[in-house]
Amino acid sequence: MSFSPPHPSCCFSPRFTMLSSRKYVRILKAFQGECLPSYLCASRWSSTTAPAPRITTHYSVCPRDKDARWEGVTMERFADEADVVIVGGGPAGLSAAIRLKQLANQHDKELRVCVVEKASQIGAHILSGACLEPSALIELIPDWKERGAPLNTPVTEDKFGILTKKYRIPVPILPGLPMNNHGNYIVRLGHLVRWLGEQAEELGVELYPGYAASEVLFHEDGSVKGIATNDVGISKDGSPKDVFERGMELHAKVTVFGEGCHGHLAKQLYKRFKLRENCEPQTYAIGLKELWLIDEKNWRPGRVEHTVGWPLDRNTYGGSFLYHLDEKEPLVALGLVVGLDYQNPYLSPFREFQRWKHHPSVASTLKGGSRISYGARALNEGGFQSVPKLTFPGGVLIGCSPGFMNVPKIKGTHTAMKSGMLAAECIFQTITDENFESRTAGIHVPKYEESLKNSWVWKELYSVRNIRPSFHSYFGLYGGMIYTGIFYWILRGKEPWTLKHIGEDSNQLKPAKDCTPIEYPKPDGKLSFDLLSSVALSGTNHEHDQPPHLTLMDDSVPVAKNLAVYDGPEQHFCPAGVYEYVPLESGDGMRLQINAQNCVHCKTCDIKDPSQNINWVVPEGGGGPAYNGM
Repeated sequence: MSFSPPHPSCCFSPRFTMLSSRKYVRILKAFQGECLPSYLCASRWSSTTAPAPRITTHYSVCPRDKDARWEGVTMERFADEADVVIVGGGPAGLSAAIRLKQLANQHDKELRVCVVEKASQIGAHILSGACLEPSALIELIPDWKERGAPLNTPVTEDKFGILTKKYRIPVPILPGLPMNNHGNYIVRLGHLVRWLGEQAEELGVELYPGYAASEVLFHEDGSVKGIATNDVGISKDGSPKDVFERGMELHAKVTVFGEGCHGHLAKQLYKRFKLRENCEPQTYAIGLKELWLIDEKNWRPGRVEHTVGWPLDRNTYGGSFLYHLDEKEPLVALGLVVGLDYQNPYLSPFREFQRWKHHPSVASTLKGGSRISYGARALNEGGFQSVPKLTFPGGVLIGCSPGFMNVPKIKGTHTAMKSGMLAAECIFQTITDENFESRTAGIHVPKYEESLKNSWVWKELYSVRNIRPSFHSYFGLYGGMIYTGIFYWILRGKEPWTLKHIGEDSNQLKPAKDCTPIEYPKPDGKLSFDLLSSVALSGTNHEHDQPPHLTLMDDSVPVAKNLAVYDGPEQHFCPAGVYEYVPLESGDGMRLQINAQNCVHCKTCDIKDPSQNINWVVPEGGGGPAYNGM
């Protein structure tokens, strides 16, 4: 990329002559500063003289008040008031909204509840296995069958096994073990969430899909005031377009944060209110999933299959699922989950997933079928030990944002929904109590955390607290299975100790020089596929001319550290081909290229980056994947 100074004639254009000499100097200085533009500050990011594109132009790293291009741009925002604002239209957020309106209607109270959701449609960003435990749904909407909830496939058969490269060793599922799915349903969670959205709207909840909450707002006393949605109409270089529009503010008595796994606003709240002071760091996995239309003779509606082992080694936590749906056509949902505490920087979860499908026990089901959808997302695996403080003045955390997943069950929807319901009940009781006097402008609801700790959610998480960390022994996978078989099955989690996790996932990678590169087979186009054709099936789309929402705190770190020490792990762990290391145009060295338009919003980069230099922020609302019932 090259830059040519403006032709002298442009200095005499009407637009140019309107600039005072002082303002022109400010613009020139801005062009030499940290954030403007990429080609003039390239020397900061490369030791070569050849210009390199600036990677990060987002205002969260490049402040607008230091950017002359934003002078004179109106930054006022329209503000609106609600009783409760909920960030995230997933199972937890919608369950909270529904429960709030149920209570308001029962007690004849006026209550304005607003839900903002970054996806273009409710359910469009939802991805899960999913084998649903219906306990929370039954509590929330007892007549869900009569209302047409899309739970069409009751589990009829459970299978579990250990895979070697060529064989499958069956393992019996004893009653009481986490993998026993009697009474559960195989669902397409996006469809269930869409249905929950319809139930919420019927009750009077205001749903705002396509609006991404980008900022937490605070009162002068430090309590949460609400959120602001993201600005739109910003060019890729960080400058305002002619169609620039400021986001709007939504103020509330209580703001409920249900962003899902590793929410970008929740990360800010953790720091501001020190919510993680008394818990262990969260640990995560990445889940990759496909939907297939298979040959009817291979279809077993209601069958649930789980495996551990190959293609992962015994020191890499993970496992697979294959669910046979009963939706009037022979559909199967299949996927691989890989713990993000893995050590080899050459490991690619996507390629491990593609390789897994060639195992004889999997290929026999898929043979003759066709792939129709693909997606990926991160999931919380810290469990009981990693749950943060859940309440703070003006707000609460619910669902996968703080992390309520039952890891050995691979289920978090029922616990997420219940957390939303409990939060709603405590919020309603607090804000409708005529005798209640809040010490802060944003109402604090500490009773929610107390209520959750007295619920079946807490008991369930406590009982399985040691299963995930038991994997970190010399025996790895097999040590974890032995622990589960002895201590969980016999003692039901009542052992008088609590094991610890090994620390943050970003700290677990070994230097590339200490690891063996992994040779992955080329995709055959029948069972296994390349990355970009997979991303195309996710329906992912972003407005191309906007600042990359995968921001770097320092543009020089990827090449200087990640590539130099870890062989650029972001180019391996990203399930969407967002990160690429490409040669500089001078031919001297490499640079990182971010293809932000490919991002499926899985958050893996923010979690696993060994430099913790990547900060995922929301793109323009409506961008991202368009999952159809994933």
